[in-house]
Amino acid sequence: MIRLSISARQALAKLTLPVLVAAAFGLMLLGKADTVVAEHARIVLDDALAPIYAVLTPPLGRLHDAVVNTVGVWNIRSENERLLAQNRQLRRWQAIALALDAENRRLKAELHWIPDHAPAFVTARVVADAGGAYAKAVLLSVGPHHGIRKGEIALDGRGLVGRVTDVGSRVARVLLITDLNSRIPVIMERTGAHAILVGTNGPRPRLLYWPEGSPPQEGEEIVTSPVANAFPADLPVGTVYYNSDHVPEVVPAASLDQLEVVRLFDYNLTGPTGAPIRPRGSDLPY
Repeated sequence: MIRLSISARQALAKLTLPVLVAAAFGLMLLGKADTVVAEHARIVLDDALAPIYAVLTPPLGRLHDAVVNTVGVWNIRSENERLLAQNRQLRRWQAIALALDAENRRLKAELHWIPDHAPAFVTARVVADAGGAYAKAVLLSVGPHHGIRKGEIALDGRGLVGRVTDVGSRVARVLLITDLNSRIPVIMERTGAHAILVGTNGPRPRLLYWPEGSPPQEGEEIVTSPVANAFPADLPVGTVYYNSDHVPEVVPAASLDQLEVVRLFDYNLTGPTGAPIRPRGSDLPY
């Protein structure tokens, strides 16, 4: 075994890095100078490794498939557990609903309850933002022989939209619940207290005139009140929301900013229409 002196080892250590750099630089020059040689070398190397690739590819593919299947089985298991939990919860709610339905039928039988007659309705498409006399109103295309009357209730798939204020031979105007002229008697579902929903010409109407000691609660659902027979009972209106000034407003349940199709219900109400007197010069285009 050859033993080198300390000075020789230090000299070799200092030469290692420059030699490696020079070798790398030489290989780069060789590859640039003769691409054919470099390409041939790569092909030879690939040919030499091809059998190894051929042997390793099937087990690696099976290993990859096994990992994917394991992850899929684990995901299916967690999804199955979640669905089982939801199923148990739905079964509990089903039992509660069946019990309440049985109790409801029994109470109706004891009270000799006469169910309300299902109201007739007409479906119409919103064709324009009516504007003009009212800031928040929409114009509906209803076609001839529609049978729509002033004061009918307009609903979308989620809640109260407004009331019909004008009717023509082919169009009808609906005053939205957000209009400044809109006044709607409502009930707060948690407390049962009555109030008046007043339009603001903004996206959210406000609540006014609730009983002393029964203020609206944040997140409380608001429904229509049958007071004065102007609206039917229990139509969904929206949810209470307190703004930055701590004023109770209502986020409408209906999509008033994206109205395309509404339904006009005839509840055969005999109370006031709730619509302001039509100003002169606000005739519809019919």
